[in-house]
Amino acid sequence: MVPAVPTSERRSLRERWAAQIRASADRGSQCSPRPLSVALGRRGSAHDRTVQGSIVSISWRLAIVAVALLELATDPALSTPSVGNSGPVSRHGTYAGGSYQIEVPTGWNGGLVIFAHGYGGVEHSPLATHLAANGYAWAASSFRSGAYRPDWFVVDTLQLRDLFIREIARPRWTIIHGQSMGGHIAIASLELHPGVYQGALIECGVTDGVTVADLGLAYQAAAEYFAGVPLLDNMTRPDLAARVSELWLPALGEPGRYTLQGQRFDSVVKHLFGGDLPLRLEGLRQRYVRRMTLFPRTQMLGQAGSTLHVRYRIDSGLGVDEDELNRKIRRFAPVAGTRSRETNPVFAEPTGRLTVPVLTLHETGDAEAPFSLEQAYRRRTLAAGTSHLLVQRAIRWPGHCGIDGEVREQAFDDLVAWIERGVKPAGDDVLAADPSKLGLRWTPILHPDDTARRH
Repeated sequence: MVPAVPTSERRSLRERWAAQIRASADRGSQCSPRPLSVALGRRGSAHDRTVQGSIVSISWRLAIVAVALLELATDPALSTPSVGNSGPVSRHGTYAGGSYQIEVPTGWNGGLVIFAHGYGGVEHSPLATHLAANGYAWAASSFRSGAYRPDWFVVDTLQLRDLFIREIARPRWTIIHGQSMGGHIAIASLELHPGVYQGALIECGVTDGVTVADLGLAYQAAAEYFAGVPLLDNMTRPDLAARVSELWLPALGEPGRYTLQGQRFDSVVKHLFGGDLPLRLEGLRQRYVRRMTLFPRTQMLGQAGSTLHVRYRIDSGLGVDEDELNRKIRRFAPVAGTRSRETNPVFAEPTGRLTVPVLTLHETGDAEAPFSLEQAYRRRTLAAGTSHLLVQRAIRWPGHCGIDGEVREQAFDDLVAWIERGVKPAGDDVLAADPSKLGLRWTPILHPDDTARRH
């Protein structure tokens, strides 16, 4: 296996060796055997001079070959990783970013996938079998903490890639694959560290970063407003969950059994989470109560959340004036400095400035990381002029991170074809005025409650 040598060291080493080789060649020409005529004191013939010139020429050719071999031996971009010609590598260990796993198959093709798991996830790639079968290596980290700290985990992921390069070899390309919180890590990595990764696959991801906290606070503020009870006076109190069950649920009901106030609340949530998306109610039912205690203000993500910029929308015919709603609803500001681009850029709003291909998969009925995160990031890329680097696919399903394995594998293969051959894959228009047709192409089996089954 060829170790990775820093560029500056390679340049210095090449220059020193080349100088030594040139000097050696010069000495070789000076010390080469003298023609017999010279040794006998006669003037050398033309033939003698030709032979001597040939010896010098050969020395210089050997010098050039030696420098070329040195370049191949020390430049990982030009050398072929020896792992591809050896047995598989399976490595587990610990580093500054927690525990890690590295898997390299026999016949490694030079492609590397770094997996960034979700909140509470584990360091095992859901693509592991597919990657091994197709010659790709992968690596994953537990991360240094179980908290929601993508600012830390961006660094942990960069260090894991460096570890792979030191212990295995430099890959031809690196794709970052993020799930849920890992989507936050992936987008932040691409925007803040351009050039490290050559593409990203994101599923059920927090694609628009800190916006997920804004949506959580907006949900809770709307729930308080329509229930008419002060649930959010102290969001850190230990009995918050009990107060939600005792005071909030009776006032609003739940999906499928709403009170009038609950219908009004649901209309607001529909617009917050991306519109009248397929299976949105089925997905909301799974996270309806949980969302009231998600991302507390005691955590960094909750502290970075803000509703100061949120414009609440509500359907007409429900007896609520939208302007009055926006005037009276409780507003939340971020804790000072928590979403500063200068001091805390991972918790600042994303820029949409992509430099490499990104392919995302997202369930339409995801109430944990709402589909509106995809819509928000699409708008950012449109404003930044990078939307051509973003392909998004909707999956018609309720829930969070339940994407079918074959769908994930096909998306990965499509992303690789985009990176290696420039074949841009198809996707969905996540900003379509009518979202009812979203995801039909990418959902292999329709959910029993999907209205598309009736057509």
